Parts: sequence; C-alpha cells; structure tokens
Amino acid sequence: MDGHGETRARTQAREDETGVVCASRVAARASLKRSVLFVTTEMADCVKVGGLGEVSAALPRALAGAFDVRVLIPGYCETLAAHPDLEIVGALPAFADAPACRLARARAPDGLVVYVLLAPSLYERGGTPYGDAAGQDWPDNDLRFARLSMAAALIALGEADPSWSADLVHANDWPSALVAAYLRWMGKRTPTVLTVHNLAYQGLFPYERMQRLGMPDSAFQMDGVEFYDQISFLKAGLFYADHITTVSANYAREITTPAMGCGLDGLLRRRASEGRLTGIVNGIDESWDPAVEPALAARFEAGDWGAKRVNADAMRSDFGLAVSKGPLFAVVSRLVHQKGVDFVIEAADEIVRGGGQIAVLGRGEPRLEQALTKTAARLPGSVSVHVGYDEARARRVYAGADFLLMPSRFEPCGLTQMFAQKAGTLPIVHRTGGLADTVEDGVTGFQFAAPTLQSLLGGVARAFTVFGSRQRLSRMRRNAMARRFSWRRSAEDYGALYMRSVGNR
Repeated sequence: MDGHGETRARTQAREDETGVVCASRVAARASLKRSVLFVTTEMADCVKVGGLGEVSAALPRALAGAFDVRVLIPGYCETLAAHPDLEIVGALPAFADAPACRLARARAPDGLVVYVLLAPSLYERGGTPYGDAAGQDWPDNDLRFARLSMAAALIALGEADPSWSADLVHANDWPSALVAAYLRWMGKRTPTVLTVHNLAYQGLFPYERMQRLGMPDSAFQMDGVEFYDQISFLKAGLFYADHITTVSANYAREITTPAMGCGLDGLLRRRASEGRLTGIVNGIDESWDPAVEPALAARFEAGDWGAKRVNADAMRSDFGLAVSKGPLFAVVSRLVHQKGVDFVIEAADEIVRGGGQIAVLGRGEPRLEQALTKTAARLPGSVSVHVGYDEARARRVYAGADFLLMPSRFEPCGLTQMFAQKAGTLPIVHRTGGLADTVEDGVTGFQFAAPTLQSLLGGVARAFTVFGSRQRLSRMRRNAMARRFSWRRSAEDYGALYMRSVGNR
C-alpha cells in the first residue's frame, strides 16, 4: 500500500471507531459516495401541507454533494404539473390489492433527481395528499401509501429503474414507514432510516386490511404492526427500521415518555436504549433573508428598525388593522388543536387591552377558522385573519411582526420560529420539542412552561415589557437575526448516520 493509501486507511479506521463521518468529508471521497432513496409524500417544489414539504425539498439538496440522493413522491396532479417532461423508467407489478403502476424520472433545475410514482387511480385527485377538499381522509389511504412503500422497496433493490439502486432508504412519517417492513418481509437487508416528523399521526387501519396490503399474518403482533388490535403503519416503521430520527433533540427525549409517546413510548425507549433513536433539528431555507427578500415593503438588516416598521405598517394595511404604535403579534400556522390556536383566541382580549394587535395567517380545522373569524369580527382593527397561505405573504408577516405566537401543545421541530428570528421577530413559544431547542429564552424570544392560557399570557406580558424598552428590544432582535439555522449542520448529522447504517451491513 502506498503512503496515500495508508493515510486513507488510517482515516477510515478512525472514522469507523468513532462512528462519525461528516457529509463534507464523504463528498471528498467520491469512491465512497453512497446512493440514498428519500421517500416522501410532500415536497415544497410541488405540494406542501406542512413542514415535511420543506424538509423534503431542502434536506436531499443539502446532502446531494456527498450522496447520490433521489426523491420518490407520488404522482399527484400537482407533481405532474410541476414535472411536465417525465421519463418513464420502469413498471412495477401489482401486489395484493395495490394496482400495477409506472415509475417516471424527472430532474429539477438544480439537478436533483425526482422519481414520480404514476398510479392515477390512487394519486390523481383533488384535495391534499391525504384527504379531500373537505379535510376528510381518503378511505383508501392504507392502499395508497402501502403502494408507495412497496415501490420504494423495489426501487431500492434495483427492480424499478434498472440503472439505479439504493444503498439506504430514508422514509418519512407513517405514509412511507412500511418501506422497512416490506424489505424485511422480503428477506432483504437494505438499511432504512425513518424520520418521525409528528408522532401523533400514526396511520391506523383495521386488522382486516392486512391481506389487501400484502402483510404476512405473522406480523400482527406486538413486535410488528399491531397496535391495540389495529394496524399501525408508523409502529411497523419504528419496529423494522434500522434507525429512527426525529426533528429535534428535545422531541426525541419527549417521545420516550408516556406523556408524549402516543402509546409508542415503550418501543421508543427500547430503540433509544439500543442507540437507534436520534434527534436532528431541521434547518430552514437560508435564502430567506430580509436584506434581499423582494416580497417585502422595505428590505432591512439588523439595526435598521425603521425599515422593519415600514414592513409593520404595510402588514397592518394588508390585514386591515388600524394604524398603531403598539406591538404587532402574528400567528403563521396550521390552524389545528396541536398548535394551541384556542389559546390565542382566549388571549386576544388581553392582548388588545394592552395595546397589541394580532394578525393570523393559516388554514386548518373549520371550527378554529370560524372561531378566529368571529374573534376578528368582534375586535375589528385589532385582530385580523387571512384563512389560507402563500409564501410571499408569510415572509411579509415574519418581517413586519414584532412577536410570533407559538403556544403549541407539542411541536416536534417547528419552522416558523426560525423564519421569524431571521427577521428580528421574537417568538413566544411553549417550552416543548424543537421550540425549546431553537428559541433562547430571554435572548432571542420567550419560552413559557405549560400549554395553558395563563402560561401563554405570562410570555405575552414579558414581550410587552421588552417592547417598552427600545434598548432591550433592539438587543433581542439583533440576537435573533444572528442565529443560523442552516441545513448544512443537519445534513452532516444525517450523513454520519447514513454512513454508520450502511457500514453496519
């Protein structure tokens, strides 16, 4: 072996001993570049319901220099519209009650390869990836996402696109959690990583569906897919995957407790004790920068608070709020119970009495949308609600607001608190999950201890106090804008995990 070879061998040995391989170092060793199939039901390029869409658009790209990463997503109407020039690369046979389908390949403008699963009867529908326009889950979601998971397994094995196979499969949440199970049931040992973005959504279906999903009878047990006499897609993934990740370190700890484990805490404690549960905080798109953002009324950097006030005035005008010198609170969120929207509604009168205003942007449960709309009608000029979402308006809200309200009952990671800090808007958050990991209490925002109205109002009172002190407000805004939430660090952590998982095979 020559000197260079000995050096490489010693370097590899040290990395094997520590189990740490940074993605940047992997990129430098092209001979070790591994192939990864990233399986998702959302991707911000074409369809997004929540944070998963942002992750699926950003993380594969952050990893692309170090790994041959390809994304697999169902062929929704939105997916097909975003990729009009699809190349058919393979056909997948029917299995159990799932129809045969075709596999197409597209290439994003930046070169990222996206596989699109073409099964019109399953995916070409209105509504969202998970349900109809009224918010009701599709009754055949078990079949729709079992088809996706089986397709992912066959792609990984090189049985769909003859020119490519995967060294590792990275699945996301319950809709693709069965990838690990199908590979195991087929006797294959391709490593799998499952990321839990929200443990509360588990993919529960009646036991009677097992045969139509191609599940062996032997899998219906505690160490398998059974969860209180039902099939749980997520539990199957947690049991069969080689490694589990969540989207923040704090959430990884929380889900091993009975209070936050959604009935799966015992299995998750076991995975954690085996060293197979890791929390890796999400990043955000670093292109979000109020100094260059074209959607803003005025661009600004830290310290240019006059320009931030211009954005506040423009935001008030957009939302129909009265001219005011008081603090402007914002909510940018899915309007669902988890997010503590009911606490915001209950706190509205107190905030308005204190001289504050509230602007809400989001959509979700009809009852909460209606309750917010009634609150706005009762407090005109002080509370305003835009039911819906668009990215440009969200960025204007981040830039214009003084404070962001996030009283989530639980929050695996959260992204809006990161976007807000980049614009000097201080989050007021329940101390849970990724909110605790990404907001520094009293430095870049405010944490409160319990998911209750009184606890939230305690955080709001601290915000009012800081707003009354120009010096403290400026200091906290500067601190917040100095925070970095790059995907680079997350990609390095995932890269290390991928290499350990592949190395264990």
